[in-house]
Amino acid sequence: MAPMDIASDQPRIVVIGGGIVGLCVAWHLARRGLAPLVLEARKPHAATTGNAGAISHGSVAPLAMPGVLRQVPRMLTDRAGALHIPLRYWLHAAPWLLRFVASARTSRVEGVAEALAALLFGALERHKEILAAEGATDLIREQGQMYLYRDEAQMAKDAAGLELRRRHGLRIEVLDRAGLAALEPDVAPAYTRAVFLPDHGSCVNPARFAEVVAQGVRRMGGEIREAEVRAIRMDGRRADGVRTDAGDIPATQVVLAAGAWSARLLAPLGIKVPLETQRGYHVMLPDAGVTPGRILSPADRKVFISPMEEGLRVAGSVEIAGLDAPPNEARAQLLLDDLRAVFPQVRTDGATTWMGHRPCLPDSVPVMGPLKTWDGIWCAFGHGHLGLTGSAPTGAIVAAAIAGEKPNIDLAPFSAERF
Repeated sequence: MAPMDIASDQPRIVVIGGGIVGLCVAWHLARRGLAPLVLEARKPHAATTGNAGAISHGSVAPLAMPGVLRQVPRMLTDRAGALHIPLRYWLHAAPWLLRFVASARTSRVEGVAEALAALLFGALERHKEILAAEGATDLIREQGQMYLYRDEAQMAKDAAGLELRRRHGLRIEVLDRAGLAALEPDVAPAYTRAVFLPDHGSCVNPARFAEVVAQGVRRMGGEIREAEVRAIRMDGRRADGVRTDAGDIPATQVVLAAGAWSARLLAPLGIKVPLETQRGYHVMLPDAGVTPGRILSPADRKVFISPMEEGLRVAGSVEIAGLDAPPNEARAQLLLDDLRAVFPQVRTDGATTWMGHRPCLPDSVPVMGPLKTWDGIWCAFGHGHLGLTGSAPTGAIVAAAIAGEKPNIDLAPFSAERF
């Protein structure tokens, strides 16, 4: 087939970014007959394939909680800790870290929780809505999630976050060792307490999930292409297309869902969004010898252990090192130590590693909705650790607003101009 002449395209809604957030926006646009064009610069859906698969509607507590300032110095100096910033990147990361710490005020935390609760309410149902239409509900597992603790003192450190989640409707069950072992008998006896979240779910194959959504976009008249977007093209105060490495593409509306790369496309418009990439890693084990019944997260290790179609995945780590540095294989290998703490008997033969970029904002609230100062530009990025969870509800909300329907959520807390 001859390559399509991009420059001759008729204007339509262009979605910049083929990760799971952009795909879900496109899916809901396509369902309304709006035939979106999705542009993805890298390997299709690459940013989506490596996440832990958690679908966690109750995760309304921001990363910056009161008391975080006391923890930052220790986290920064521990090279094997859950948070790592290479020395060369400290100066660049400092403004973001200052905003992160400032977001930990109690009053700000309450506002963040309210915004996230409004966005994530019904997230599991939103995912099932898409997958039911595409005949792929087998991708969802509804066995809950479990947080593991070594003792009561360790659990007490999470008390504020758990209480915040409980106040926003999350069902939480506290288990002793017997209750933990009844659900997960292979967990090491060092973990004596657990918090079980029975209403949380998971995706057993995020890569297949993204492809299913992409197929739905195409089935309903949308299109997905590989093209690197260099800029949003403006006609006065209104977006009328995008500039790519393959030429200009006209557009009636532009949806910016480029993940950690989104801020670069807004900067020429004078909109400075403090978007940082938190590089996350995973290790995939094809024959681990243990199969937990649900996602497990040991509180002392800050990782997720996820049973998946292709084996057992341990995912986590926060490395603030920018978009351009190569993966740090040592960070990935640390995840095996985290896994062995929970499952000492685990088999690690055939392990493979992965690194991806989480687009994170200091207050943990994604950017979503229209720009105030420029017409025809919509945002859907910055979901941080909740990219998969927030993808389906974000897609429904943003597509409905673009189509002229009244959103069932106040978009003001998600504005790009709030910074």
